[in-house]
Amino acid sequence: MSPVDQLIFVISWLALLKFLQLAVWPHLTSLFGKLAYGVAWPLSLILFTIISWYCGLLGLPVQLAALPFVLLVAWGLMQGCYRKEAFEGVWHWDALFLLCFSVLLEVRFFNPSISFAEKFMDHAFLASVMLQPSVPPIDPWFAGGTLDVYYYLGYWMLGALGLSAGVPSEVVFNLALPTIFATAAVCLYALGHLLLTRFRWLPVLTLLLVNPSFVVHALAGENLSSVMWGSTRTIAGTINEFPLFSFLWGDVHPHVMGLFNQALLLFLLVFAYMQWNRLSEHARWLLCGCTALSLGTMPPMNSWDVLIYAPLVLCTGLLIWHHSEDCDPAPWRFLVSVPPLAVLSYLPFYLMLNTPGVAGVGLVMTPSAPSEFLLVNGFFILIFYIASLSELRKRPWLILVSLPFLLAGYASAGIMAVPLVCLLAGRKRPEALIAVAGFMVLILTEIVYLKDNMGETLYRMNTVFKLSLLAWMMMGPAAFTYLGHWSGRYLDRVPERPVKAMAIALVVLLVLSPLVIPDISYGNGGRTLDGLAWLEESHPGDAKAIAFLRTLEGSHVLVEAEGGDYKYYSRVSSLTGIPAVLGMPFHEQMWRGDETDVGGRMSDLRTIYESPEKAEDLMQTYGADLLYVGDAERERYDVRNPDALSLIYDESGVQIYQIQN
Repeated sequence: MSPVDQLIFVISWLALLKFLQLAVWPHLTSLFGKLAYGVAWPLSLILFTIISWYCGLLGLPVQLAALPFVLLVAWGLMQGCYRKEAFEGVWHWDALFLLCFSVLLEVRFFNPSISFAEKFMDHAFLASVMLQPSVPPIDPWFAGGTLDVYYYLGYWMLGALGLSAGVPSEVVFNLALPTIFATAAVCLYALGHLLLTRFRWLPVLTLLLVNPSFVVHALAGENLSSVMWGSTRTIAGTINEFPLFSFLWGDVHPHVMGLFNQALLLFLLVFAYMQWNRLSEHARWLLCGCTALSLGTMPPMNSWDVLIYAPLVLCTGLLIWHHSEDCDPAPWRFLVSVPPLAVLSYLPFYLMLNTPGVAGVGLVMTPSAPSEFLLVNGFFILIFYIASLSELRKRPWLILVSLPFLLAGYASAGIMAVPLVCLLAGRKRPEALIAVAGFMVLILTEIVYLKDNMGETLYRMNTVFKLSLLAWMMMGPAAFTYLGHWSGRYLDRVPERPVKAMAIALVVLLVLSPLVIPDISYGNGGRTLDGLAWLEESHPGDAKAIAFLRTLEGSHVLVEAEGGDYKYYSRVSSLTGIPAVLGMPFHEQMWRGDETDVGGRMSDLRTIYESPEKAEDLMQTYGADLLYVGDAERERYDVRNPDALSLIYDESGVQIYQIQN
């Protein structure tokens, strides 16, 4: 893939995103005013996602999802919404989006390979959507199965964008995180406009902040790669990712894709809390619709998020009702309308859902050590303890709230309980309520966990991993809002020129930072946006064969070697989207439960390769028509040539056989 082709793909991708944003923007001005231009970035993305998803559900081409946006633009042109004066003062939204997109695009340019961690899974789902955009999508690792066992909407969103923009999956993979990062930054910037009068960009730093553990590892003289990894494995038996690590690590995984929607919903809830009584009837219903669309997108995009945000929406509705004025004829409408509308927005998804789910809720018997907890959350704890000092001076007895937690052995939860009650006891500022929500999430993860099949040692890994990242997205904007208020008291007299110089220096630092980020592609190379380019040097035979498979027309199911999870096996299905009899077995076991006959499929794969007389019948059992034989298959099995099948490809040590109908 030439650099010119890659540049065209980037331009096509950005042009589509910009078109969607411009189409939605005029229709949001009656609600969000000057903030509409920025909020249109995430809302247009979510609106395109749901329209394209229903296109897939109805068997229509997903590209038709762009048609309503064409009509919106046409309407806007007729109404004069795109006159020159309408664009005055909105440049900073585009500048922030392009800056953040470009910075993370640089990161992906240097570390683009789809080659380790969860990247095989991420690209497999994305490629499956783009190869056969049906609802639910085909499971590329379980022939005959679909992704109704997983929250796949993020992959659908990216795949639909890629199909509409004409960008192949291996490049979409490396445009995905820059898009999520930039959209999340715009949402946090919009939130800053609600909470701050100066330094409104501060909440964006939530995406760039590292935890104290990172600083400790760095001061110990470790290399940057070790610092990044060590800082996310601080609390024993858990994962402690923060957004910056997630974006740099490069997995296009649901917990990362959902970050922009988290930031959007936070903005919508704060906006509703602060502005409800000032809105017209039309604007109130539009706000309910936007909030319902954001909340409804969470379960199919990253189900962990809705566990916290659904209660948060209800609490916001109750607060709006409590603070409503007599002129509001239906103060309960936000509380009553948003949850059901959210469920209805993706109701077919829930009706098709076929997952064993969580086995229940358990009590944490080995809570986080306070020292480890502080190394992960210490920055926020420091900020909020400082914010709580005035309340503690008035009511010093509030510190006793930590005592029950300490006596029960949950010291880390006790640490968070003190600022929580102090902020609740004080003035109910929006940033304080956001911080309280984050505290409650962290306290929750210290006391209970959701049962899964991660084993006894890692029993709370997923709970801490997914929910603490969610808490970070709440506590970050709140903490930086407090810093913005405090800084404003001391920097109001500072001339604007030094402040602008600092801002320019920060922008330059961001642009240059990817140059010092370590190679985290495990030697698979970079300087491209083609996530499959590494194959040409590392596995040239597979690279050519996979390129051949990607040219085949029609629907196919293939047989390839299975060799456990997080290995090079399952690479053909992962890199083409063509479903295989079995991909990574532990993943499928997690998604489908103990009743899944993963062991039977593993045994059948061995039989297919080692007993050619049985190969055709077994392949037909799974609907497979392609048999892939490469180095990985020869290492895994005692491969014997299947004479009954037709050889359709034989080059560079790879043979592909096909059952002829």
